[in-house]
Order: sequence, then structure tokens, then C-alpha cells
Amino acid sequence: MKIIIDDKIPYIRGAFENVAEVIYLPGSKTTSEVVKDADAIVTRTRTICNEKLLAGSSVKFIATATIGFDHIDTDYCQKSGIKWTNAPGCNSKSVEQYIASTLFVLAERKGWALNEKCIGVVGVGNVGSKVARICEMLGMKVLLNDPPRERAEGSEKFVSLQQVLQEADIITLHVPLNIKGEDATFHMSNELFLNSLSKKPILINSCRGEVVETNAVKAALKAEKISGFVCDCWENEPNIDLELLRLTEIATPHIAGYSKDGKAAGTTMSVQAINNFFGLGLNNWQPSGVELPTNPTIEIDGEGLSEQEIISKVILHTYDIRNDDSNFRKNVALFEQLRGDYPTRREFPAFTILAKNIDEKIMRKLKQIGFN
Repeated sequence: MKIIIDDKIPYIRGAFENVAEVIYLPGSKTTSEVVKDADAIVTRTRTICNEKLLAGSSVKFIATATIGFDHIDTDYCQKSGIKWTNAPGCNSKSVEQYIASTLFVLAERKGWALNEKCIGVVGVGNVGSKVARICEMLGMKVLLNDPPRERAEGSEKFVSLQQVLQEADIITLHVPLNIKGEDATFHMSNELFLNSLSKKPILINSCRGEVVETNAVKAALKAEKISGFVCDCWENEPNIDLELLRLTEIATPHIAGYSKDGKAAGTTMSVQAINNFFGLGLNNWQPSGVELPTNPTIEIDGEGLSEQEIISKVILHTYDIRNDDSNFRKNVALFEQLRGDYPTRREFPAFTILAKNIDEKIMRKLKQIGFN
């Protein structure tokens, strides 16, 4: 069999070499001629898997090592008998880390006690549920909004979007991009959404750029209907709105899910999906060579520090979002390069805490967050 693999997918080299002919190509070089006699494609979001690419090919399976699958024409695949899979939740812990870093930076800048703040989590899937969990551990009041889950599970733990807009000090978006239908999210954060706010919250978008209407958010920032905007996902990437960039509180180039752990998990899910479909005998395959953090040991003396200060120091040791914000603002034209050359970021379990003068209750909380 023959497998075409995007050469930017991390840790995948060597996975299939003993069972298939493998060709590594940049996503932009994956053409209809190349895939004509391929059995499978392993891709990222930069390869558009549609009729133009797939018509007349022998492709039977597509695996994308990403949560998003907007780049796959799923209707065409279904019609053509091509199976496909994405990697749901592969980078959910990475986005959790991104939001945690954001919250502690905002708390430092604005003098917040996080346990006095209310956060609205819009979209409570793989990512949103982890964000909600860590916010609850930080003592925040958490409002969950997820209409599909509410319909399936009942309304006991969910609230309306209107309640989020009325009560939240921070609103963080974790929805898929749905263009139409009952749960459409395209331009969810529009003029009506922003005019319905009561508390001038911080708005955070780390899901999909098109969930937020650029002009509406710019107008809301200028009119002080929101007190800040944190943006990782932008409309029209990589050609983002520079005025919106200047107005943002924190800006990053679509890297919230870019931990090495998340990338390794996405690759693993793709390899296993192809293995299961074709019966390749790779059930025990695991990626190797995942980079270690530069400073995996966190030494902290809690003497005289509050719980929030201790957890902030630990979280920001693993990932300080201000570095990405600064690098991005200096190199806006290098949007894609900043993503492609993103430095090593590891999630909480890759770090060990050596602590003294820290209450056992706080230590238990740090273990729950994921630290050793």
C-alpha cells in the first residue's frame, strides 16, 4: 500500500515504513497526480482534501492530525466512499495551559483575585471541559454553555448564552466552526452578541477565527463594551486585521494547541486510525523523540505567597503567553513561520515541582492540575 504524509507532521517518520510505501510531501505539494495511486493520506489543515484532489484516486482513508477538519470535504468523502478521521481532543490540554497562562497574566495586570471572577465557557467539549475544570480548581465561578450537550444531557449543569453574556467577567470560546444550522457558530461573536454584554468582560478566542466577527469586536473594543480581547485564532489567517491586533490585550499566531504533547497525541491518533482501518499491526506504536522542557524542575518557596501567587508562578514557568504575544507583535508578517518554527512547549505533566513552605492543600491542587 502507499501512504502520502504531510512532511510537517511531527514524530511520524518511521511509523509506516515497514508496512507501506511512504511519501513525505509539504501540504502544498500534495496534488491529484501525487495521490492518484495512494491508499491513504495523513495531513494537516493546509492540505485541502476535496474533489479536486481526490477525484479518480484510489484513496480509501484520510487522517488529519488535527482537531479541525474544515479542510476535508466530508460530503464528497462520504459520497465517494472515502473514510476520514480527525484527532479530537489531541491538544485539549495544551489549550487548557494557554488559557491558564492567560488568566494569570490578566490577573497580574489587572489586580484580580481569580476566585472572585466569573468565567463563561462557551463550548464544553474536549477543550472547554478541561478549561472549565482548571477554572473551577482556581476557585472561579464557571458558567457552562453548550446547546448540543444541553439537549443531550439536560439543562442541570448548563446555562443559556444570555446568562453568560449577563454574568461573566471573562468569556472564553471553545466551539467548532459551524457555518449553518441550529448550532451555527460562524460570527457567533457579532454585534448582537457584543451589545448584549453587561459587565464589559474580557473575550478570549482560541477556537476558530471565523467564530468572531472582526469589525464587531473592533467596534466593541473602541466603545469599551468589552474590556479586552485575547486572540489566538483570526479571520483570514495569515492575512489578519492589523487594527484588531493593535487593539488586543494579548495576541498569538494560532498556537494555543501547539504543545509538543498535543502534536504527539494528534500524530498517534492518526497512525492508530490508519492502522485500525488497514490492519497494519501497529497497535503498540508510540511516537519517540518528543523534546523535553528546557527547565523541567520547578523549585518554589511558598513563604509569604498566596495560593494564587504560587499557582501563577508554577503555571507561568511552564508557559508564559507574554513571550508569544511579544514575538508575534514584532513579526506579524511571519505568521506562518512563527507557527512552523514554534519553540518547544510541554504540558504540565512534563514538569516536577520541588516545593517548600507550601500548604498540602495547594500541593494537592497542583497535582490535580497535572504536575508531578
